[in-house]
Amino acid sequence: MADQPAGAAGEEIKEQDRLLPIANVGRIMKQILPPNAKISKEAKETMQECVSEFISFVTGEASDKCHKEKRKTVNGDDVCWAFGALGFDDYVDPMRRYLHKYREVEGDRAAAAASSRGAAGPHDHLASGAGPSAATGHFMFGAIDRTDNNTSRPGNFN
Repeated sequence: MADQPAGAAGEEIKEQDRLLPIANVGRIMKQILPPNAKISKEAKETMQECVSEFISFVTGEASDKCHKEKRKTVNGDDVCWAFGALGFDDYVDPMRRYLHKYREVEGDRAAAAASSRGAAGPHDHLASGAGPSAATGHFMFGAIDRTDNNTSRPGNFN
């Protein structure tokens, strides 16, 4: 398997470390399907390969940007930038909205944790359980709208 990337110590990367867990992939796929729909093992494995490769592709672009800027940490803004740089322009705005809402929730969680320790913060009226699970719909925060069944959407061949 000489075509597999090598790890930091020159070791080959195991498939289980290279791919997202198939149970997670299947769970995400099932969220968008009708309750009685079935997903074949082959479909899950194909999607597992694709999403893992896609994540590596986008992350690699974001990492290259960080390297050029002499930074070691890839952040959400770098990932959003990489989407645009790679031509995934339709995803940049939804990802930026998601990132903004994610940061709001994380800030609220930090404030709630601080207030539970006795240090009242600006959001001490929030319950400590407030967070992404309170969002409605299939996708966290509803940042990516999939309720539109418009046939003009890229990738929709119906």
